[in-house]
Amino acid sequence: MRKLSFVIPCYRSADSISQVVHEIIKTVESDARFEYEIICINDCSPDNTYQVLKQLSQENLKIKVIDLSRNFGQHSALMAGFNHVTGDIIVCLDDDGQNPPSEMFKLIDKLDEGYDLVSAKYSKKKHSLFRKIGTKISFAMSSYLVGKPKDIDLNSYYVFKRYVLDEVIKYDNPYPFVHGLILRVTRNMANVEIDHKERQSGSSGYNLKKLFGLWMNGFTAFSEKPLRIASIIGCICAGLGFLYGLIIIIRKLLNPEILVGYSSMMAVILFLCGMIMLFLGLLGEYIGRIYISINNAPQYAIRETINISEKEDK
Repeated sequence: MRKLSFVIPCYRSADSISQVVHEIIKTVESDARFEYEIICINDCSPDNTYQVLKQLSQENLKIKVIDLSRNFGQHSALMAGFNHVTGDIIVCLDDDGQNPPSEMFKLIDKLDEGYDLVSAKYSKKKHSLFRKIGTKISFAMSSYLVGKPKDIDLNSYYVFKRYVLDEVIKYDNPYPFVHGLILRVTRNMANVEIDHKERQSGSSGYNLKKLFGLWMNGFTAFSEKPLRIASIIGCICAGLGFLYGLIIIIRKLLNPEILVGYSSMMAVILFLCGMIMLFLGLLGEYIGRIYISINNAPQYAIRETINISEKEDK
């Protein structure tokens, strides 16, 4: 019998995670085709999420808990869970109840048609406008930088095969970007349309700072294209500056009475200096991440595990 491994990063989900876990168990047991394990990763949540997870793990030994020592972010939490998976099919979903576990077999049955990954596609997202904009930017970035198929939506509710996971967990550097790691392995993907529920309680853990950090991971961790874009823009600006200089010289030669414009010169200087500082910052971001990787900064640090054997922990 095949085994499903559910990986759920948890943050500020004390009011919702119990219902999500119980719905997973009910759905899998009523189908009866699969064994299962549920790996919940507490990403140093400031509420009593960890206490709720401990209670759930005492009621059912198939519920495994990983407690991270500090907040590492959703993708690092996923990597922590991935490194303790024992199943054949991995199911990733959120802790807020917006990804309905009752529809998981729509994704799993589609996976059995020969795909390596199947992701949910929402006909109508119940996110805030801020999250919707952030998602669109992430999709566009993934398509251009890491080669995501343009007709595929990669959301936080998806299933994929074990061999993909085995390749993903080989990445042990900081700043993981899970979608980018998966796209390194395969592009044999499909979407299945499912409903997107309203958030049960609280608000999204993704603020502007965290979304920006996620975008920077995608920009700098898996593609050199931003540096290439910087070079192209630099060449364009240099060419425009050269042409503008020729125009000024020609106009001055044709009409010596024309005064050299101070304001236009300052505007050009400010624009060019701004572009230089922007791309120096981008270059610094790459160098900084290389420096942190060389110093072996951890993806995550585990304070405690529950219902995970010593063999799995290794």
